[in-house]
Amino acid sequence: MVDNNETQLKEACQLTGALWAVIAEREGGHWLLQSASNLNKTKQTALTKFLAQETVDAWLLGASEGENSRSASLSDSKLGAARLYVYPISNSFRAILVAADQQTANAQRIWRLMAGLFQSLPSVVAPSEILIPGLQTDLPYDMPRVLERVLTSFVHAVNPQGAWLAIRRGDTLDISAQWNDPRGDGLSLLIDSNNMLRRLHRTLADVSVSKGQPEWDNLPHATRKSNTKFWVCLPLVIGRRLIGAIALWSQTEFSVDEWQKLRELARQASPSVEVIVTFNELTGHLRRLAMLNDFAVTVSSAQNLDQIARRVFGLLTRSFRTELIALYLPSMGGRLVREFSNRDGKFSAQSTSLTDHPILPYLQNGRTLRLSDLSSSDFKPVYSGARSRLMVPLKYRGQTIGILSLESTRQDAFSQYDEHLMVVIASHLAGLVEYGRLREEAEARARNLGLIHEVVQQVIGLSDKREMAQITADLLAEYFAYELAGVMLIGGDSALPILGFGGSRRSLVQRALGSEDFVVSAGITGHVFYTGESVLVNDTSQSRLYKQLQGWDARSELCVALKDGGRILGIIDVESSQSNAFTNNDLLAIESLAGVLATVVSSADQYQRLQETVHQLRAAQVELRARMAAQQDAESRLIQAAKLAAVGEMAAGIAHELNNPLTTVTGFTELLLEETPDDAPHRADIQMVLHEAHRARGVVRRLLDFARQGERIRSKSDINEIVEDVLALTKHLIHTSGVRLNIWLGKELPWASVDSNQMKQVFLNLIHNALQAMPSGGNLDIQTVTRERDNRSWVTVSIKDSGIGIDPQNKERIFEPFFTTKGNTGGTGLGLSVTYGIVTDHGGTIEVESRPGLGSTFTVWLPI
Repeated sequence: MVDNNETQLKEACQLTGALWAVIAEREGGHWLLQSASNLNKTKQTALTKFLAQETVDAWLLGASEGENSRSASLSDSKLGAARLYVYPISNSFRAILVAADQQTANAQRIWRLMAGLFQSLPSVVAPSEILIPGLQTDLPYDMPRVLERVLTSFVHAVNPQGAWLAIRRGDTLDISAQWNDPRGDGLSLLIDSNNMLRRLHRTLADVSVSKGQPEWDNLPHATRKSNTKFWVCLPLVIGRRLIGAIALWSQTEFSVDEWQKLRELARQASPSVEVIVTFNELTGHLRRLAMLNDFAVTVSSAQNLDQIARRVFGLLTRSFRTELIALYLPSMGGRLVREFSNRDGKFSAQSTSLTDHPILPYLQNGRTLRLSDLSSSDFKPVYSGARSRLMVPLKYRGQTIGILSLESTRQDAFSQYDEHLMVVIASHLAGLVEYGRLREEAEARARNLGLIHEVVQQVIGLSDKREMAQITADLLAEYFAYELAGVMLIGGDSALPILGFGGSRRSLVQRALGSEDFVVSAGITGHVFYTGESVLVNDTSQSRLYKQLQGWDARSELCVALKDGGRILGIIDVESSQSNAFTNNDLLAIESLAGVLATVVSSADQYQRLQETVHQLRAAQVELRARMAAQQDAESRLIQAAKLAAVGEMAAGIAHELNNPLTTVTGFTELLLEETPDDAPHRADIQMVLHEAHRARGVVRRLLDFARQGERIRSKSDINEIVEDVLALTKHLIHTSGVRLNIWLGKELPWASVDSNQMKQVFLNLIHNALQAMPSGGNLDIQTVTRERDNRSWVTVSIKDSGIGIDPQNKERIFEPFFTTKGNTGGTGLGLSVTYGIVTDHGGTIEVESRPGLGSTFTVWLPI
């Protein structure tokens, strides 16, 4: 536990500018250090050695015996001061040692007063030597404790049933100490309201009343018992002034000896009580002056209203010894009042409606009010248990801008001096409050502009509304510390499915929205969405529009619509779990942001519609190009088919015309060859004629195949199997041509409806052409695979060679009948034409990719 004497020594050092102080007592021929302030261990050791010196001991004893204060220069630099002052404590071998470079007369007077309060008296009270007991063991100017000990000395002298000690303040006697009378603690007794107190004040003599006397029932105050028979009140007098009174009551009247003890105690106690009261008032005055200085230094440096209120509360609590403090500041518009108070020992701030607030009449009146007894007034205290109040208006340029209120659990706790001091504080505080308001307003506007700028910077150019809504909600929560900020934008179906949430409570709302579609159907948000009117609700319990979400109970809600002319684009909604969380500044800020965001959203809508139009045009362009390509392909096929049809008709006629003579030539040549001996000289010529006739018949047969029309025999066939059959026929030729064959046949290839013999002819022609394109050998790659094109499935057969390739100028003509690039190698120009005709007759097509010198790839597409 902290030594009370040390605390008081510390305060005295602060008041007088002393460097350190200590109470020293001489015991057993040595000076022992007791309570000390600002004296570290090093200095304590040095001081103990210093006091042990014989000359110093004699000097201190002389001061104690003569009860005179002294001072001397200090040569020991370890003590940290230029001089040492001694203030003896009467009736003891104790003294207060004070170290300082210099002490003024007022400072020395304070130390003498403290030494006088530390004097002790013996436990056995003698009429010739009566002093106040035990003061040296307690706080020297802690008035309540000292007065209790003064009263205890009276109680020990006569052993009453109860007692109280009252200090006079103006026209009242305030009970400041009591014994066995808890109801009397803190009571204020009006002197003129009681005959006995008036007589005490007028005569400055003892007043006593016995049970049965007429005045017994009109005692000022006493917690009497049934056996109480005697009451006495002794005045505490200085000169001809009543400074206080001590009342005692007992079962019997006091004896002459007891009366003598009481009167002597009263005589001896009066100066001490006067000193302690005076010192207490002086200390209070100094504390208040210090408070004004602290106010100028500390409070003036506060950055906002919250800091100003906190620091003012701290200063007032220390100066007036009460925590029942309140500060009321109306909003700029006068709709709300901001109330700062101490609730359950904690500083709190809240905004409430000013319309029906109890402080409104006093704001309108603008006068200082000091109430000594709240129980006898119509005013309801802010804090329960408060019995007195001091209320001072804050005025700035003649206008009341707030109220500062102090309450106390004691009656008449505030004096006229306190009132004047509070007026001075309030005048300074008014300027600080107005400055704080202007600063907060400027900061709010700066935040608003900063938010709008940040939103514009981050959402400008965005076309994704969901991203736009989320960024705006996050920025709202960040800039204004909102618990919940929501941005809801219209989607394609004119509802509000595009949501962005920010703030500490967004997860609660997101979970609730997973099962509820309340946004456009009910609630404040629905009302704003349908009407376009902004809504500010600071008490949702009083709003018929509010709809509570499961798991989230908002007490305040602010909702603003995003409008583009008469069209609603969405809403911005902010919510708080606290009542009166939003002000007009919040409304203006959100409306400003809504205007900017509406422009951005509208531009994004227009840009999105433009993008959709461009996309549609591009899709139409692609489709048109595809149709044109398909049409060109169809026209090319029709032209090719027409050519083939014409050539086919011609070929059929030529074939029939040539077939008969060739048959005759072949028949007679065979007969002639049979009749010609093997060694005939003309037999070789006849064989040549027969060979050429057979070759001519082959050409005619191919012409007939090319021109043949009629029923085709088609069935579901395995293309891989057809390819393998063709490879079996050409495998020897491929090998002898020096060509390396690579085969990739697709697994689980779907079957296609084809004429197997015709397909064999197609693949055989393509393989022969590939081999002829590689006279010096090369690579032949054959692959079958399933592909998708034009929303249908196809079986494709690719035949790729590494031969000489096809010149670009010949590529468009390779499927024309009788077109050949083989020159004198015997090509008829019908192979690819026949192949093309077979494939197209099956509903397929042939694609050619070729680069001169790098080879060619023929891909047959057959529908499944």
